Amino acid sequence: MGKRRKNTLQLSLNILPIDERATRLAVEEYLEEVRQYRQIGFVRREAAITQAYSYREHQSTNAISKPTENIALWNVDKEAELQAKDRLVEMALGKLSSTQREVIQRSYLDNEGEYDFVSSIQMSISDRTYRRVKVEALGILAVALKIEQYQTIEHDKSAYSCEWEVG
Repeated sequence: MGKRRKNTLQLSLNILPIDERATRLAVEEYLEEVRQYRQIGFVRREAAITQAYSYREHQSTNAISKPTENIALWNVDKEAELQAKDRLVEMALGKLSSTQREVIQRSYLDNEGEYDFVSSIQMSISDRTYRRVKVEALGILAVALKIEQYQTIEHDKSAYSCEWEVG
């Protein structure tokens, strides 16, 4: 057994006011989108109606609807966004330890959708250790993907209000 190596990124997470629940949900949503992209690829939108080439008078706003152009732009932009997200997840997974990477891969990126206790048994670690490693890995991924959610500090507005008596 060697000395346990502590990730320096983990140490800085404890001092930031991060909303852990919202951050976990954001990372899980991000990973789910990447998993779907890897599993089925990009599904393009298609125009439902073929546009006519005849000129049509518009309302007084002179706004022209361009649904085919909007769909084409969305297809190009969304596919590029998903490819960038996939590359970013791969780079972020490279920063994790091998155990953390395997936990994230099994929990979020594999197609099987196994329960955590089954994955922990297959990895020969306890369920508690599995969950601890998973939480640590999600925190690191949140920072690496720049999607961490911070807690909002709400000030008591009544402490700052002042009423003046006019008499």
